[in-house]
Amino acid sequence: MRTREGFLVTRHWRDTPRGLELEYWFAGADGPLCVTVGGERSVYFLDACRADEARALLALQPGIEWRPLGLRDFNLRPVLGVYCESYRQARRSAEQLAGAGLDPLEADINPAERFLMERFVRGAATIEGHFERRGGVLRARNASLAPSTYRPTLAVLSFDIETAVHGGVELFSIGVHARRGAREVRRVFMLGEGASQDYVVSVQSERALLLAFLDFVADFDPDVLIGWSVVNFDTWYLQRVADKHGLPLALGRDRRPVHWRTFRDDGERRSAQVPGRVILDGIELLRAAFYRFESFSLNHVATELLGEGKLLAGSDRGAEIGRLFREDKSALAAYNLRDCELVSEIFEHARLLDFAVARSAMTGLNLDRLGGSVASFDNLYLPRLHRAGYVAPNASREAVASPGGYVLDSRPGIYDHVLVLDFKSLYPSIIRTFCIDPLGLALGTGGELEESDTVPGFIGARFAREGHILPALIGELWALRDAAKAAADGPLSNAIKIIMNSFYGVLGSGGCRFFDARLASSITRRGHDILQRTRDRIEELGHQVIYGDTDSVFVWVQGARDDAEAAAAGRTLERELNRWWRQRVAVEFGRDSVLELEFETHYRRFLMPTVRGSDKGSKKRYAGLVGDRLVFKGLENVRTDWTRLAREFQQELYRRVFAGEAFDTYVREITRAVLAGELDAQLVYRKRLRRALDEYQRNVPPHVQAARLARDRGLPVPRRGDWVEYVVTTAGAEPASEPRSPLDYQFYVDRQLQPVADGILGFLGTSFTALVDRQIGLF
Repeated sequence: MRTREGFLVTRHWRDTPRGLELEYWFAGADGPLCVTVGGERSVYFLDACRADEARALLALQPGIEWRPLGLRDFNLRPVLGVYCESYRQARRSAEQLAGAGLDPLEADINPAERFLMERFVRGAATIEGHFERRGGVLRARNASLAPSTYRPTLAVLSFDIETAVHGGVELFSIGVHARRGAREVRRVFMLGEGASQDYVVSVQSERALLLAFLDFVADFDPDVLIGWSVVNFDTWYLQRVADKHGLPLALGRDRRPVHWRTFRDDGERRSAQVPGRVILDGIELLRAAFYRFESFSLNHVATELLGEGKLLAGSDRGAEIGRLFREDKSALAAYNLRDCELVSEIFEHARLLDFAVARSAMTGLNLDRLGGSVASFDNLYLPRLHRAGYVAPNASREAVASPGGYVLDSRPGIYDHVLVLDFKSLYPSIIRTFCIDPLGLALGTGGELEESDTVPGFIGARFAREGHILPALIGELWALRDAAKAAADGPLSNAIKIIMNSFYGVLGSGGCRFFDARLASSITRRGHDILQRTRDRIEELGHQVIYGDTDSVFVWVQGARDDAEAAAAGRTLERELNRWWRQRVAVEFGRDSVLELEFETHYRRFLMPTVRGSDKGSKKRYAGLVGDRLVFKGLENVRTDWTRLAREFQQELYRRVFAGEAFDTYVREITRAVLAGELDAQLVYRKRLRRALDEYQRNVPPHVQAARLARDRGLPVPRRGDWVEYVVTTAGAEPASEPRSPLDYQFYVDRQLQPVADGILGFLGTSFTALVDRQIGLF
């Protein structure tokens, strides 16, 4: 018997004549490890009171075992375990019981997930068993798994393909940048001769090109494949090439093929399961880590993060790639390889692999599963629930919406010295402070506890003071995050924050097995109460709250003479409000408060705008000056559906106003330059296609009009999810790359400059029209 450690890369299950077989692939210090577990049984649970009825219904199905367990359901009734020889049988029998009005519990959990979950294995595992090396892989059968804190050094392969833009499936080259520790390999597999670089491998057919790449993957043996749109473009394109030549796309370990799953009926979004390896897309990982960019194109993101971009850029890149393939294969090889390297550098710069590993270690989900908040919650909650002696309910079919975060009415105006006080992780803090928990709700409303043993919630909820799970779970994650922040482990800290903040959304989702309107409402309505009472307390202390949103209050310190006095007021408010909340929670609920209000930001100058066209204060839209830095929230400056003209105009106009500088000449000059055609490069709109072009029927927005014109003119046709760049001409919206009518400059003045200017000028006793009317008359 040997003990090794590994980090889970993929998990699989299959029904066999000998029962369920589970397969787990790990990345270990000595390379890949494959653990198979045979003879398993699939299990779900059933109300013990209906056991006789269930046995009669399933009497013709052999091999089912009914086992009494010391577990109860959320109605506090005992349950039986129903054990089946295969997962297929478990699902079929559970569906039969459900069709007869019974309620089989946890029947949807696949056996590979349950095996790990019940052992608290999330990501890393200690593996004890008999190992043998076959095919370059350490293999063990029926090994035992236990939780571990092991973190891997993953072997990573970045790849990118170059293809013909039109004319069906035609592969030109495949670039590779691979890393294993200090070892680094660069390759470009190129169709045809002519490239001069030593890293180029020339082949004579498309079939040979694909096989050469697959051989390289098998020989280098990466744990992770990465790229840009790598699943839905590169890997899917390679699948089509493989199909064209009658080959399996054998990217998996043991040269096993890719297994595809389509998420949408139109087949435009897919996942690719690769046995023993995982494919990670840079765009999806950045989004999961809450990175925000005006465009997620590789060129734009690389320029933003690395300060350098692709070797080819521009709207006609596809035609240029075709030309290089015919005329300059060396240039094409350099371009192909550079794209691979850029992806590798982005992953390293943003620590995306560290984030994926940390997230997997926290949730137990696969490295490539970037959504899955409900599944994450199950992985964390269910094993604790079972240890407490209970099984989970099924998802409710009647999802009643709970109210969202509370937003205080704003007081529009320009202010000096506005402070922002934020509740640190408000919803997780509410859960911990007020014992909000699915099991706690079942216990608190189940009739077995005295009212004094519960904490009141909303819409009839009561939560058990003891025996709950979620408050302690959040407390553990909170402590882990504090430790990660102290160790400057940004990816782990970020992953934990995202997980903790997802819990409210999960409990408010009809897809969650624990959904109950009383749970989500007891969080949000408590948040409403806390925000309103915080505002009232601040105003009792002599300050004015000009806005509030979910977990933040904006306080105008009217008497502050300078920055130092304003900051001192913020620190005093922080201390006083935290003391006051500790006192109120102890008196009213008999609980220790973990609510924590932080003095977060001091705006030296601050604008709260009105709703456009009215004198009512806006919500979720403001701007301010923090030190010498301008901050915009919800305004045109941070919205990609406004032109660069509007964003840069707003940035400079607000800077001048906040700094007390003259602005009227600037407004007039920008207006003049637009009307004179001097700023055409700043007049491009960008909008994403949410549907396929032909799906827009009644209301056809400008970006769709422009995209259809592009199609009609033989330009590249954008697909669902693509960005469309267009300009507004005297004939309407046209593709930015090829407008055929004059630009409508007055439109840009009226729709891009004037709204931005009037958003702030009204508070200064003037308007855009008052400043530029006389000038416009000159054109």
